[in-house]
Amino acid sequence: MAGLSIQNVTKTFGTAKALDDVSIEVADGEFLAVLGPSGCGKTTLLRMIAGFETVSGGKIDIGGREVSTPQMNISPEKRRVGIVFQNYALWPHMSVEENIGYSLKVAGVSKAEREARVTAALELVNMQQYGDRRPANLSGGQRQRVALARCLVAEPRLVLFDEPLANLDVHLRASMEDEFADFHKRTGTTILYITHDQAEAMALADRIAVMDHGRLMQLATPRELYHEPANEMVASFISQGMVLPADVETAEKGGECKVTVLGQELVVRCRKGEKPRKNARICCRASQIEAVKGKGAGFDGTITRAVYRGGSARVEFEPEAAPNLGLHFDQPDPVSFEAGQRTRLRITSGWLIPAGEGA
Repeated sequence: MAGLSIQNVTKTFGTAKALDDVSIEVADGEFLAVLGPSGCGKTTLLRMIAGFETVSGGKIDIGGREVSTPQMNISPEKRRVGIVFQNYALWPHMSVEENIGYSLKVAGVSKAEREARVTAALELVNMQQYGDRRPANLSGGQRQRVALARCLVAEPRLVLFDEPLANLDVHLRASMEDEFADFHKRTGTTILYITHDQAEAMALADRIAVMDHGRLMQLATPRELYHEPANEMVASFISQGMVLPADVETAEKGGECKVTVLGQELVVRCRKGEKPRKNARICCRASQIEAVKGKGAGFDGTITRAVYRGGSARVEFEPEAAPNLGLHFDQPDPVSFEAGQRTRLRITSGWLIPAGEGA
């Protein structure tokens, strides 16, 4: 096992800045997911940890050993870092056992030790009975397990996953999520997992680093990211959160604030120390918006779309007070809303996005 320390790392390609002052500390045995939209810098970060790219500024330590600075870069093969790629990268002419043991053979490991380590790696991924098969005779999920075993046989100090489930169908993804979670629980290996899939990150990781435009937006547990996003980017990116303009009227005890949103007054959660202010933002989820019967507290508007999803519908709504602000909520069967219908909604709760945290 090995801890990972990324300290003020910057990476530039010409005039373009792919990473901008990123700092992340990963504890021994931790499962950290790096999540973000395409082009956010997550793959560049993985490549620099692996040693495929040099840093332009800052430094990277693995297990307390400095491996990357602007002045030096330890080569990938000397870092004892394992990588599981998206496309498996298995040799088609080799058997499963030969694929797994190839790096040991090149390193001059004796045949007896090589066979023992290959057997142990196959057992870790529950593939003992497939050692003599070729990759073409395996399913996508099985090939992914072989790729993981090939990584583990080298006894890496740190394992990097580069969107390993992107090429699998929904059923296999769910199965492999269980496999990865079980593997981490059994081995306690330090893992850094690159993905653009929020469900994967939420299901697997101890903590998640959300990135955007080369910067670290927030590093927190899945629950914290969902309930207490640090800024507007995280609020809108995680689980399609809605960011709404608000005025903070009073800051009350117990981490709650009274706000006005679209003319409706309500109490939302907030960080302690918040003060009354204008032009604030709150984050709310689809589950925190509901239809109002009669003229109760809320705001009027028009249903723009109702998309049936089997058992429920995603209902999209345009508030009268802010025509360009799209809201959405879920309605279980029987679905009664349709496009063009006038209705009244209310927000039941939300989170006041902290001031000055960036967007």
